[in-house]
Amino acid sequence: MEKQSPSAALILGLCIGLGLALAGWLVGDALYQARASQRAVTVKGLAERQVKADLAIWPINFLRTGNDLSQLQSRLDKDRSQIKDFLSLLGFDPSEISESPPRITDYYAQGYNNRNLPPHRYKAEASVTLSTAKVDKAKKAMEASGELVKEGIVLAQDYGRGTEFLFTGLNKIKPEMIAQATKNARAAAEQFARDSGSEVGAIKSARQGLFSIRNRDMNTPDRKIVRVVTTVQYFLDD
Repeated sequence: MEKQSPSAALILGLCIGLGLALAGWLVGDALYQARASQRAVTVKGLAERQVKADLAIWPINFLRTGNDLSQLQSRLDKDRSQIKDFLSLLGFDPSEISESPPRITDYYAQGYNNRNLPPHRYKAEASVTLSTAKVDKAKKAMEASGELVKEGIVLAQDYGRGTEFLFTGLNKIKPEMIAQATKNARAAAEQFARDSGSEVGAIKSARQGLFSIRNRDMNTPDRKIVRVVTTVQYFLDD
């Protein structure tokens, strides 16, 4: 059996040592990189914008009472015609005005006894609905609705259908609001990074929250607050 020379053994030992050292460094670096990849901060960014409603829906409900259905229908037809003329004079187009069929209540079929019967057997209700993008003009029409009362029209409250002011332009402002929310989220992440002695890296994940639209306050339902919150996770670098 041949004997290895001392120099060959030394070289072999050095190679093995270097290999182990390199392997150890690679493992250590991989562990460091794995830990570094887990260093992240999750922040939320808020964006709010005040907007004006761009659609007004005003159901004008009216009613009549009587004992003759034919006469009731004639009176409803007259009221409906007067309401449509009222809206037309204020500058609204026929395409913005719709009608509902009459709703008839027969009090005599409600189980009243003879003592409690109301003076009129029937109540007839109907509505004319204005749906318009002319929100300011619609508000003025609502303020002037007393003119209908002066003409003898009995306006009624329908608790199932009330006046609505809607904002339909959300898709137009979505991109800008998301960008603003993301910008605010990064500002929060940068403040956290400064406090922790780190720097903000790339985005690890991002989630857009739901957009919400609410009235600015109870007295101005035509003014809306649009709100969105985004959740963004950033890597942190040393």
